[in-house]
Amino acid sequence: MTTAVAPVAPGVLARVRAALDALTDPEIPVVTLAEMGILRDVRPAADDPSLVEVVITPTYSGCPAMAQIANDVRATLQRLGVPARVTTQLAPAWTTDWMSDAAREKLRAYGIAPPGRCGVDGAGTGATASEHVVRLVPRAPEPVACPRCGSTHTREVSRFGSTACKALYQCLDCREPFDHFKPH
Repeated sequence: MTTAVAPVAPGVLARVRAALDALTDPEIPVVTLAEMGILRDVRPAADDPSLVEVVITPTYSGCPAMAQIANDVRATLQRLGVPARVTTQLAPAWTTDWMSDAAREKLRAYGIAPPGRCGVDGAGTGATASEHVVRLVPRAPEPVACPRCGSTHTREVSRFGSTACKALYQCLDCREPFDHFKPH
């Protein structure tokens, strides 16, 4: 005889989501995981409806911050006393299109040039992110505006900045170096 397991109450899911919405990115503490699009879902686990499943997606495959992000999520869930698990979902792959406008503005204010939109979410094409066709033809680079003075008279110094998801740029007007979050 099996014992029926009570499913996660909707109020618990809302409470978990609210708590997780406040978690910040360990590498860029001015933006939340939700604003970055890293926090993908909070739902009852399909194999155990009494368990909350939190789904996260890395900004880059092999992102070293993912272990810290998963630990931060687990610690938050423990503090709430909610039985849960954290699942890392790689497909569809994260895209800078998942970032909120608030995240872009916070990056700019923090001194990081935010990425433009890539259109990977299929906007206007009828395609979803998982159906997006990857084209290996380089596009002309979009001008990158300096987050300090707004000038687009900038140059890439290094394809790799302070983290793998950012490139190092320099403004040729104010002469300041800055990170640019790579669009993808």
